[in-house]
Amino acid sequence: MPWNWELPEWPKFQYDSNSISQKEKQFLLGAGSSSAFLTSLREKDCNRFIVEILSSEGLESSKIEGEILDRASLQSSIRRHFGLDGDERKDANREELVAKLLRDVYKTFDQPLTHEMLWQWHATLFEGQSHVSDHGIYRTHLEPMQIVSNRYGSTRIFFEAPPSENVFDEMDAFIRWFNSSRSLTSNLERAAIAHLYFESIHPFEDGNGRIGRMLVEKVLSQGVGRSVLIAVSKILEKRKKTYYSELEKCNRTLDVQDWIEFFADSILQAQEESINLLYFLIKKSKLLTSLLGRLNSRQEKVLLRIFAEGPNGFKGGLSAENYIAITKASRATTTRDLIDLVQKGALRRSGEFRHTRYWLNL
Repeated sequence: MPWNWELPEWPKFQYDSNSISQKEKQFLLGAGSSSAFLTSLREKDCNRFIVEILSSEGLESSKIEGEILDRASLQSSIRRHFGLDGDERKDANREELVAKLLRDVYKTFDQPLTHEMLWQWHATLFEGQSHVSDHGIYRTHLEPMQIVSNRYGSTRIFFEAPPSENVFDEMDAFIRWFNSSRSLTSNLERAAIAHLYFESIHPFEDGNGRIGRMLVEKVLSQGVGRSVLIAVSKILEKRKKTYYSELEKCNRTLDVQDWIEFFADSILQAQEESINLLYFLIKKSKLLTSLLGRLNSRQEKVLLRIFAEGPNGFKGGLSAENYIAITKASRATTTRDLIDLVQKGALRRSGEFRHTRYWLNL
């Protein structure tokens, strides 16, 4: 049975556009809301949002491929690349390279896609990686590009991409489609097809998944005329089993209805999480403003530490032991500080005795 790229109608993917028309409206409404929220943030909080979203995208996209990056290092590198830190170090570690790539995708979203742009992304992603022989170029090896599973002593071929000798022509057609579809296709459709189309060609020796997900960010940003700042990879990592299963369904067919609906839902879920983070930053800003000059240094330190954990705060809530560990305060001082934070409306309390926990009062 032929692969999808061997079918006579390739690459004319088949699906019903009307099936996600309501989802497209929801996406555009969410994009407008997030844009309005961003304008209400202080510059410092806006920058934090950018760093948080980009680092989440980089971390989760790498995690899908089995690569674990250090969050603090990646966020520090992103801040440097956006000029938010005075530190000008340029360490060629994985986090630094991923940060550079994320910045390039963010800054150039409105530019047309080109072979050279994709080659540069790949070169950045695999700088100094000796295991990738075709560095910054499409793959050239003669053996088939296969996605395989080796389990229980047997090999199963999930997918075989076009041979290397066909890749440039396939990518030429892909890039033409990508640039011409901008004004002809809805954002969710275009993002879903761009990712599937790119993954079906699998043009690089390694890094196809990560670069393919970067293309999704480019599509969505072009659609709304600004960087959308949603971490789609975070949702795809959470739904990784379904993500791979839906991709596999498309390996031998051009009927991609299920894929379109799955991917549209994933984008909307990512957008919802992004908007929730924006809500959180706005509420954080209001809370800190209301408490200005009313907290001691220990209380400020703990609140900032909780805020650094994101909208959900500490898993399981803040305990007195957490407070002591952060501030090195005595238990009596900790008790007074926590009671004061509750009275001032910064925290809310739940539980009793050793089960007492404190939560941000947002």
